[in-house]
Amino acid sequence: MQKGNIGVTTENIFPVIKKFLYSDHEIFLRELVSNAVDATQKLKTLSSIGEYKGELGDLTVHVSLGKETITVSDRGIGLTAEEIDKYINQIAFSGANDFLEKYKNDANAIIGHFGLGFYSAFMVAKKVEIITKSCKEGSQAVKWTCDGSPEFTIEETEKADRGTDIVLYIDDDCKEFLEEARLSTLLKKYCSFLPVAIAFGKKKEWKDGKQVETDEDNVINETNPMWTRKPSELKDEDYKKFYRDLYPMADEPLFWIHLNVDYPFHLTGILYFPKVKSNIELNKNKIQLYCNQVYVTDSVEGIVPDFLTLLHGVLDSPDIPLNVSRSYLQSDSNVKKISTYITKKVSDRLQSIFKNDRKQFEEKWNDLKIFIHYGMLTQEDFYDRAKSFALFTDTDGKCYTYEEYQTLIKENQTDKEGNLIYLYANNKDEQYSYIEAAVNKGYNVLLMDGQLDVAMISMLEQKLEKSRFTRVDGDTVDNLIRKEDKQEEALESSRQEALSSIFQSQLPKMEKAEFHVSAQAMGENASPLMITQSEYMRRMKEMANIQAGMSFYGEMPDMFNLVLNTDHKLVKGIIEGEERECSNAIAPLQSEMDETDKRRQALRKSHEGKKSEEIPTAEKDELDELDKKYDDLKAKKESALAGYAAQNPVVRQLIDLALLQNGMLKGEALSAFVKRSVELIG
Repeated sequence: MQKGNIGVTTENIFPVIKKFLYSDHEIFLRELVSNAVDATQKLKTLSSIGEYKGELGDLTVHVSLGKETITVSDRGIGLTAEEIDKYINQIAFSGANDFLEKYKNDANAIIGHFGLGFYSAFMVAKKVEIITKSCKEGSQAVKWTCDGSPEFTIEETEKADRGTDIVLYIDDDCKEFLEEARLSTLLKKYCSFLPVAIAFGKKKEWKDGKQVETDEDNVINETNPMWTRKPSELKDEDYKKFYRDLYPMADEPLFWIHLNVDYPFHLTGILYFPKVKSNIELNKNKIQLYCNQVYVTDSVEGIVPDFLTLLHGVLDSPDIPLNVSRSYLQSDSNVKKISTYITKKVSDRLQSIFKNDRKQFEEKWNDLKIFIHYGMLTQEDFYDRAKSFALFTDTDGKCYTYEEYQTLIKENQTDKEGNLIYLYANNKDEQYSYIEAAVNKGYNVLLMDGQLDVAMISMLEQKLEKSRFTRVDGDTVDNLIRKEDKQEEALESSRQEALSSIFQSQLPKMEKAEFHVSAQAMGENASPLMITQSEYMRRMKEMANIQAGMSFYGEMPDMFNLVLNTDHKLVKGIIEGEERECSNAIAPLQSEMDETDKRRQALRKSHEGKKSEEIPTAEKDELDELDKKYDDLKAKKESALAGYAAQNPVVRQLIDLALLQNGMLKGEALSAFVKRSVELIG
């Protein structure tokens, strides 16, 4: 028997393994089973080149559960006493203390960096035994034992067959790993696709109302998974079945890409386009990363461009180390190449589907849209590729590429400055009347109701030359696309002012909303009154909801324009009624206002170019008095107009109809509107 200390420069590595690697301690099973698979594959290689002459026989790796132990057994190449000394006893790295301090929070970095996979056993075990027999002819079986201190023993033992058994005596604080269900879950997670059969116990079947073990090994993995096979061997149903196996609860995928690269790096895999729900975050971390069929992680940010983390599926690359640390991924050149390659493959696949089966692409566009827009917004090279197959959808459900749409609207939707105006709605039902007005004028209206469309609009205005997006309810239909300079006002200013006062006086007080009233000749068949909202302000507020640092805009009140159609008979009736009923009260007030204003303007003109001290005090006092008098007269005039407005139910009815059309009439105001409507009809 040989005794000795493990050659490690730190005082005692095991407490470090226990303490610092604790958060990842379930990976012990992956490490030990992977080692067993490696030993098995090495034997296959030796056999294939004639260096091992014996029978291979059954090469299944067995994981078995005892009362206090977990054993991983293989029939691979095995180890001699010298090899144990070399590979197990000499953890030969210098500066171990510095290293352990640096990486104490990253189990993967320690294990992966120094090939300490076997030592992950000490995360869960108080004692570990290796019983092994080399495949070399005439080898003596040996048993290595260590109880979690740097001391070990090696002794000769009896073992009938080549290969290695690793026996873990599970520590008291890790008893969960002695539960069959827990071990089964871990094997499914880490070992489902290993290239050598892994058996965990025996298959069970129902007999006489209970489950009983059969003689058949319970093999838990698929040794030849889909992504290792040639696409030409596979049918659509195979891909769909594999997707169902990976994600049992998911809807059927839209498309998939089978990756197979040999140069400049090795990469295989299958990526699926899922039916993406609206919440981006919930769909991330569904890509499983493997290294030679060994599960590594499902957190693939850094390997896959951010927007592609929305995809589902499997990637397998030996060029990404089994134990990846976050900092490694961000700096590794292979990882960057893989990321660029995957972006290209995804865009090529989308381009190909679009080109070869545009009808199918358009049918699935609503599901694909969020994913493609996310990519265009976050990755410049993807935008450049995707702009040829990204689509606009109009309110009739027709789809256009960006180029096709420019051609469609160029003639009719170019303003006087030569800008192409893209009209859009984000709610077909709520903005129905605005859409209808625009369509009747010969315009096309896009439907932009996606989660990322606000951000897309801002980006496209920068990318598309001389282009501007305007929401269809952003102005009256005549002003949405200004083809010529504005015509003269529809009404003389005094009438317009009176009309504005009448409606302003009856507007309800609404929290965080301000209204500006204006009048415009819009044709007798257009609505008598419209509510519009400034495109700039609304867009700033929408961006504030999705972009940090813009909350200032989110706090500002909504600014609405109340536009009165002076051509409509109801508005004309209100103007005529005001002239009829208010002229006796307003005419003398207006006359006095005009006189007062005339004197004010004369005084102000005489003060032009003079310093304050050069203006006589009497004139300053007179000007103050005139300003006060004018404001008092104006208030009396507005009061008279408000009195008329309050007595005219049509004014408030028109306001409420416009508010109702925009989803802004609620509660008590809605109830009053219904009651007034009944009275007016009656």
